[in-house]
This record gives sequence, structure tokens and C-alpha cells, in this order.
Amino acid sequence: MEYLPVSWRIKGQTVLLVGGGEIALRKARLLDRAGARLRLVAPEVEPDLAALVEQGGGEIQRQVFAADQLDGVLLALAATDDEAVNRAVSEAAQARGVPVNVVDNPPLCTFIFPAIVDRDPLIISISSGGASPVAARWVRSRIETLIPARWGRLAALMGSRRKRLAEKLPSVSARRLFWEKVIDGAVAEQTLAGQDEAAATELDAAIEAADADKLMRGEVYLVGAGPGDADLLTFRALRLLQKADVVVYDRLVSPGVLELARRDAELVYVGKKRAEHVLPQDDINRLLVDYARQGKKVCRLKGGDPFIFGRGGEELEQVVEAGIDFQVVPVVTAAAGCAAYAGIPLTHRDHAQSVRFITGHRKESGELNLPWSDFLTPSETLVFYMGLVSLPAISAGLIMAGRSPDTPAALISRGTLSGQRVLKGTLGSLPDLVAEAGAEAPSLLIIGDVVGLYPRYRWFEDGEG
Repeated sequence: MEYLPVSWRIKGQTVLLVGGGEIALRKARLLDRAGARLRLVAPEVEPDLAALVEQGGGEIQRQVFAADQLDGVLLALAATDDEAVNRAVSEAAQARGVPVNVVDNPPLCTFIFPAIVDRDPLIISISSGGASPVAARWVRSRIETLIPARWGRLAALMGSRRKRLAEKLPSVSARRLFWEKVIDGAVAEQTLAGQDEAAATELDAAIEAADADKLMRGEVYLVGAGPGDADLLTFRALRLLQKADVVVYDRLVSPGVLELARRDAELVYVGKKRAEHVLPQDDINRLLVDYARQGKKVCRLKGGDPFIFGRGGEELEQVVEAGIDFQVVPVVTAAAGCAAYAGIPLTHRDHAQSVRFITGHRKESGELNLPWSDFLTPSETLVFYMGLVSLPAISAGLIMAGRSPDTPAALISRGTLSGQRVLKGTLGSLPDLVAEAGAEAPSLLIIGDVVGLYPRYRWFEDGEG
């Protein structure tokens, strides 16, 4: 992060603005909205700019820039079309330790202006660090459409009741949970609908009824993190992930998904590899209960879908027995996500009328005991989770049971992520192909005629040669 984003209170402070044209006018309007007192320096000044400065109680010096004009200013801006003048302002300001911005010239700046979404008192800033202002403006335009104009009224209403709530709920954590419920509830809906009086009445009643013990009651969220790409999370998963005090996550949760957790949340890794467990399953189950009993909101973040080979049912057993509130959030499971990103339809009217999900994970004995004779229907796609290590055994078991060794088969490694790799072969040839290529987990194995369509529908760039 090259720039530290901050919110700077400049109301009533003197700011030097060098430049008298249209660019200076745009910056002057922004500074005036923030309450700054402008000291404008330029030999010639456009009438609209002069009027803005005078109406704001500022001063205009119709002359060329001189270093002493920096005396007593909080910060400085250079907005001229003269490179020499802009450089002189930058050098003089930096010599005095005054923060300086030179429009459209990041190397001369010690601070930059972000693109802004103004829902005063709620202000959202977007910056590319000066690398791509167009990208920042594009993001701003998207956010503008997502955040209703009345959100500022809601923020102001909440701000007006902060002191009252603090008297009612001394606990910071309880107050945070209270405000989260307000934003998701009737008060927000009424404010956004323009019913300000009703919203204020509703909020006052909620503050009066606020109960710290109920708010601080622990809860467990069993949340699917999907196959890897953070864009595949559901809105509910994102909301609960950002609400959680503790995030308990496993090895298959991608860094991009984990990055979306609340910044101050405690992150607890309980990942597993074959024969290498950070925590045994029983300990993970108890951990969820222990944190919830401390009054914490616990997000158990699991790669894929928690109820499809995710042991989600096992992890909820102790939660249910302990009487702890919980939620389960499904997501795009690995089979659907990886197949879609590889462009392999799991069903197709001409090739497969059903699909079967199977675990390829061996039991502790090392044997993969599966009813191979049940998997011989040519019009059914087979999807094996965790099948990388067991691939030779899967291939041998199906062929011995009678499935043709020429059946198309593919292994998708790191599906939906950068570096996704699709290795396509047949049921008979794929084990050797994978061994030679050195594929890595996480992986998904797809067997069936639909694999023959690859790469016809491929759209996501992967690492295949």
C-alpha cells in the first residue's frame, strides 16, 4: 500500500491553491465543501473561482507563486498548466513540511485526492494511488449506484444517538452489534424511504429496549467459502464473514476469501492435509462451542459447501447440543464451480442426464471402498472430490468394474483460481498424465462423456499448455 487513506478535518483551516483556471475551480469546490479557507494565488483568476473563494471567506492574491505564500497553511495544491510553477510549489511545500498535491502529477505529490462518493456524513473514497484515476472513477460510479442518497441521513441519525446508546450499553462490542442490527432493520428501511420521523421513533425505542446480554450471545455461522474465487461467495456469506469476531478456517479457503473478513477478527487456522491435522476434528467441533460460549460470533469458514463432503453436519452436532444459535450458508460447491470455470458442463442433453458426487478420500486403512459397479452408467457424470491421490485406485476400480478405459476424464487443479489447470485424458490414461504433469491439490476429478466437450466451452484462462 503506497498511500495511507485518511479522513482529514480541514474545516476552518487555510489551504493554499495555486492556479486560476478550470482545474483549480474543481479542486476549490471540493475544498470549500470540506470547510477550508482558501488562499488563492494566480495572476489571472476565472470569475466563478474568484466568487467561490470570496463567498467562502478566503483571500485572492493575483500574482505569481512565492514561497512565503505557504506561511500558515495546512496544505498546498498546485493546479496550473505550467510545469515549472507546479514543481516550484511542490519543492517549496516539501521543504517546509507542508503536504502538497500537484494535479495529475503523482511524483510531485505527498498526498493525492481519491475519487469520492459523498453521502455526508458517510464519505467513501476510492484511490488507485495515482496509477489509474479512470479506474478509481469507474469504481466510484459503481458504488454510486449501490449506495442510496439517503444513506447520509441514516448515518447522521445513528450519529445523533451514539451518546444515548453508550449510556445504555457501556460495552463497545454490544454497541457494534446493536448498530449492525439497525442497519439491517426497520430503521434503515424507513430512513431510505424518507420516513425520517418514524425512523427516529423506531431507533429511540430500540435503544430503550437494548439488552447487552441478548446482543452478546454467541452464535456460529457455518459458511461455505466456495471453490476459491472470492467472487463466488454469496451476499449472506460475505455479510456474516464481516460480522464475525472469530473466523475458523481450513486449508481450502483461498486468501482472497479470507481477506474479506473483518479486519479486527481473530483468525484461527485449523487446516488439514492428508495425515497432517492442525487440529483433530473433535477439537474443531469443541472450539466452535468454546468461542460461542464466550459470547463471540464465530464464522466456521469451509472450502466448498459445508454440507457437501465438508463435515458440516459433524461440526454442528456439539453446537446443537450446547443450545447455541447457528446458521448454515451454502455456496457454489467445488463440482459446480470448477466444472463451470473449466467449461465442462456436468449434465448435457446429448451426453449426461445425471451427475453423481463421490468422495475420493481414503479411509484411515488406506483403502478406497466404493460400490464401483454402481458407477457404470454411461449417461452419468462422475465427480470425485479429493481424488488426486486416489486417482490410480479410482481408475482401476472403475475399469475393473466394467467402465470403459476410453471414457473421457479430466482433473481440474486449483479450480476457479489463478493458475487453474485442466488435464484431460481418458479413464485409462489420466493417472499417468497427472503423475507426469505433477498436478497439485486442491483438485477435482470429472469422468464422463461431457469431458469430451472440453475445451469447446472453455472461457477462463488456465495454466494448461
